[in-house]
Order: sequence, then C-alpha cells, then structure tokens
Amino acid sequence: MVKVVYMGTPDFAVLPLRKLVENGYEVVGVVTQKDKAKGRGKTLLPTPVKEEALKHGLKVFQPQKVREKEFIEVLRDLAPDVIVVAAFGQIIPKEILDLPKFGCINIHASLLPKYRGAAPIQHCILDGEENTGVTIMKMDVGLDTGDMISKVIIPIEKKETAGTLFDKLAVAGADLLIETLPEIVEGRANYEKQPEDSTTSYAAMIKKSDGLIDFSKSAREIERAIRAYSPWPGFFGYLNGKMIKIIEADLFSEGQTSDEVGKIIKADKSGIYMQVKDGVLVLKKVQLEGKKMLPAEEFIRGYQNLEGNFINSER
Repeated sequence: MVKVVYMGTPDFAVLPLRKLVENGYEVVGVVTQKDKAKGRGKTLLPTPVKEEALKHGLKVFQPQKVREKEFIEVLRDLAPDVIVVAAFGQIIPKEILDLPKFGCINIHASLLPKYRGAAPIQHCILDGEENTGVTIMKMDVGLDTGDMISKVIIPIEKKETAGTLFDKLAVAGADLLIETLPEIVEGRANYEKQPEDSTTSYAAMIKKSDGLIDFSKSAREIERAIRAYSPWPGFFGYLNGKMIKIIEADLFSEGQTSDEVGKIIKADKSGIYMQVKDGVLVLKKVQLEGKKMLPAEEFIRGYQNLEGNFINSER
C-alpha cells in the first residue's frame, strides 16, 4: 500500500485528502497550518484540512515551520512513499522534497507554466482568460517551476467568480490527483519540464486593498475585478462616506464618455448605472456597510436620491 503524507490548509485542499482516503491510500500523516483565532472572542479554529483529517482519524501535524529539523525527523519516521501538497501555505525545503521515493506532488490551480504563484484563480479572471485548469506537478525548489505531470482544462464562464471557479478546480484537482498517482507509482507518468523563460504570468498573493475600486481601469477590467475578488476580499468603494461592496455588475456600454468617473447616472429597477472612464457599468447586487447584500432594485427603494451621487475610491 502506498504511504502518503498530505500537506494542505484551506477548503481547496479538503477534497483531495478525502479522495485519497476513499481510494485506499494509507495517509500516515496530515500537515496543515496552525489553528487561527477568529471572531470577537478570538476562538481558535482548525483549518478546513485539519477538520477533514480528524473526521477520518488521521494524525495531524501543525509545525510552525516545516523546515524545522525536529519536524523533518518526524517526516522521516513516517517514511512516506509520496508527499501530496495542495495550497499548504509554506515553502517546502529541498530536504523534504527529496525525502519520499516518489517526491512531493503538488496540485496547482492553473495550467502551468502560466500563473505560477499564490493566487492563480483570481488572476486568470482578472486577465480575461477563457480557460484555466489544474496541473499536477513534481515540486522542486523553485516557485511552481517543477516538472508537469498531468493537466485538466476547465472553461471560465462569462459570469464566473473566483468562488465558483475555486469550487470547480477543487473537484477537478482531486479527480486528477487520483488519476495521476497510479501513473507516478507504477512508473508510467510523463514528466514535462517547464520553460525557463521569465515571460510566464505570475499570480501574486491577493491583498484586501486589491478590492478597492480603481477608476484608472477600463469598464471591462473593473467588471472582471468584481468577479475575481468575489468572495474575498470583495470589491468595494465608498458612497457618502460608507463602504459599499459591489457584488455583481454587468458591462452596459463602452466608449468615450463625458460624465465624471464614479457618478451614478441612473438608478431604476434594472440596476444602478455607474460611470467609469470608458463606459458604464450596471450594478446588480450591492451591500452597504453594516447592511445585508441586496439586489439593486431593493437597494434603490431604501436609498433616496441616488442618482447624481458618486461611488468614490476614498471614504
């Protein structure tokens, strides 16, 4: 039986772990990030992967840093044949990469070599890609630069958000892992080197501030950003000093305009029409600070004299 150590942290990494257990792999240990304090009471909450591991009675390890000598010795004692990594959140040192017989195998949420880095799902939407996917790769010391083993392509729908795409790629990644592992173990896998040039798109980590509306962007770029930053960090501006999140919007028109950016030029049951530098966006769902999310039609009924107001990038 193949002995697996699994490393992962967020929701994206839950389903691959579940699939490994269901398909009879001996998961000898699960490595995840430390529990985090959340909420007003600062209650320590386990990572989604830890919760899944405990459901199956698996051993869980939460080292501060996986490069610590003591933890590397723990891994040696576990003697895994392969280490599977999915959105773990720490850099894995060469000493660990070289430890298992079949190496460290990573589930990466893009079609490598495009979108190496921490946030490939958001960046492919921001860039207007028509397709993305999942790559199973053998890890090396570079950032997502290891040999590619297998891929699956997933189309990006017109109204795709990072949240909906995240769910699709999590399922696709788990299935692809289960298809690929036997090929690795049985020596049938084909390892394809990635190009070494520096023209590859890099998917930098998303920050909360990235969700702030930027009126230097085009209407099309803003519409994509609204989808890319849903559900986190959210896409937001300020209306009369209060934060307003734009949950959903459509591109209404493109072209030269005379009104000032951010101006609400119309508000009716079809939506809230906001001027940007090269067109108009119609906001379909919004959420005002301290309030629940509402369809634009309902929001308008409770917000008098909306037309002529501005959504700004400063409070």
